[in-house]
Amino acid sequence: MQRTLLQGKLHRVTVTAAELNYIGSCAIDQDLLDAANIMEYEQIDLWNVTNGERFTTYAISAPSGSGVISVNGSAARRVQIGDILIIAAFVQLDASELNDFTAHVVFVNEDNHITEHQQIRPILPKMLKK
Repeated sequence: MQRTLLQGKLHRVTVTAAELNYIGSCAIDQDLLDAANIMEYEQIDLWNVTNGERFTTYAISAPSGSGVISVNGSAARRVQIGDILIIAAFVQLDASELNDFTAHVVFVNEDNHITEHQQIRPILPKMLKK
């Protein structure tokens, strides 16, 4: 049996650009991708705290240290510059992988620079513990 767990989350990032005439995706500062353990081209969910929109796209890399969060393509209609987002990626794991799993949660300031990085281990049901 596989379980789907949160792998990485960027908590309350600020949209810096919304590019409608772009192929698609969400450009994210590479420092944020690294901290959240999100790979370029990986599927991500975006939850717009400002307006309640929820949608799925994929991540692409923006320059390290830039603070860029650019929602592109048709998804650009679901955000405005300055909106607050939560960006999440999930992973599917077998029971045998759960003991070694760590999720990454990244908190940022108003310029999308990291203020805190938490590594969280899930509490496993008794039947799955070693």
